[in-house]
Amino acid sequence: MFGYRDCVGEPASGAEAGAGPAGGAEAAEMQIEGGGEAGGLAGAHLEGACAEEAAGAGAQTPQLAANLPAALRPKVRVRMDLAYDGTFFRGWAAQPGLRTVQGELTEALSTILRVPVQLTVAGRTDAGVHASHQVVHFDVDTEAWQALAGRNGVDPAQALRRRTQALLKRAANPKTTSRPELGLVALGESAGNGADIVVGAVSQVGGDFDARFSALRRTYRYRVADGVARHDPRLRSSVLWTDQELDLEAMNRSLQPLLGEHEFLSYCKPRQGASTIRSLLAAAWSRPESGVDAGLAVFEVSADAFCHHMVRSLVGATLTVGQGRNSEEWPAELLARRSRELAAPLAPAHGLTLEAITYPEPRRWAEQAQAARVLRTSAADD
Repeated sequence: MFGYRDCVGEPASGAEAGAGPAGGAEAAEMQIEGGGEAGGLAGAHLEGACAEEAAGAGAQTPQLAANLPAALRPKVRVRMDLAYDGTFFRGWAAQPGLRTVQGELTEALSTILRVPVQLTVAGRTDAGVHASHQVVHFDVDTEAWQALAGRNGVDPAQALRRRTQALLKRAANPKTTSRPELGLVALGESAGNGADIVVGAVSQVGGDFDARFSALRRTYRYRVADGVARHDPRLRSSVLWTDQELDLEAMNRSLQPLLGEHEFLSYCKPRQGASTIRSLLAAAWSRPESGVDAGLAVFEVSADAFCHHMVRSLVGATLTVGQGRNSEEWPAELLARRSRELAAPLAPAHGLTLEAITYPEPRRWAEQAQAARVLRTSAADD
């Protein structure tokens, strides 16, 4: 699906190698279980085709606008589309001593570009949550971007994608297995088979693009194998198992009052200064008859944005309806309470996948971003 030339990296020494953040007992445990930590990418250098590109870049690149403060240097805005298997990550957001998607990607990019990189993400995912389509953006000095072309004048976007994937592949958790049937990693060895983060595309975009605020909607899917006959051990890290078959019709009826714009405090873990008002655009359970999800109970939900834990709370509340433990009216009653005292139950993280981020046409990026900032003033996307 993502065809590119593979590159091989080796650890470097000295100032470029650096050291990962200090861990502690929990970080040490993650190293054992996860086969690495956020610091595992530090300072790799590239060989083969990638080394030729890197050498060319170094030969042509002067000091990066040394006489200008960093804030005044010309910048390029870069969009990156990626997928990841969240099983061995402690979520998206960087946390000292823990392996996170943001931490690993930031370190890879900073190593390649030789400048600090700050990522803005479309949707922050919790520990164990997967993504088949995630979007980030970052700004980089124009000179650093152009240096990626090297002597051969390769497309900087393609060069960055290849090099980033090479470092991510090296840092991949050894327990990770490719699950292309769910779109969690790219197909084929040429796409970095075995990596738990895959870079699908890199592109230069206008400065008015914002991965988070320019998005019109986020779409998630939650997969459940309800009934022992549907339990497939190959999918156990991305599908929730229940022994009881679910009443999907009752679950869908219970969702109807939740559609539209509401205060979702009962379904969210609020962050300080963040609104919990959201517009639920679509939400429904189904049982596909064909394809990779055939026979599973699949919840697909879209909103302008999701506050923290909102999707898993919607799943948890409707699962109790489908299992006959609560009435069809209960999710709406919970919504009306607007309280965290009797909050919705939280479904396990591993069944959830961020499936898609939808953006308007480029001329509307700035307009959409401004409108979204009015509604959400703090990092609240889930």
